[in-house]
Amino acid sequence: MEIILTQNIKGLGFKNDIVTVKAGYGRNYLIPQGYAILATVSNKKQIAENIKQAAHKAEKIKADAEALANAIGTTKITISTKAGENGKIFGSITPLQLADCLKEKGFDIDRKQISLDSDAKFVGEYTATIALHKEVKHEITVEVVAE
Repeated sequence: MEIILTQNIKGLGFKNDIVTVKAGYGRNYLIPQGYAILATVSNKKQIAENIKQAAHKAEKIKADAEALANAIGTTKITISTKAGENGKIFGSITPLQLADCLKEKGFDIDRKQISLDSDAKFVGEYTATIALHKEVKHEITVEVVAE
């Protein structure tokens, strides 16, 4: 089943993308929740026209995302948490904690845009990816230290 996404969905695609999904997923979840519409000929034409009209706006959004990525640069986030004697932390580091640390440094980034490349369950350094735009992704270093 072909559908057109009406908003960004992690792991599936970005707004205005035409994607193929299983019929049940599209019919029972994506369309009723308002996340997608059917990819009919008329809907495809309408989306193409909307994309054409918003092209210059999209370029500005991408330029802003690139500027934010440059501003973040090689920022290193340090998170202190309780840990056992062998270095295993209690719980794990979440994107919400990373978003809060970035907010303290002056970068307002939504937690949904941040993903850790591996589960942070031990003290050490990890890499997190920030999806600032469809085409702009930025990696930052996260250091987890024991309190």
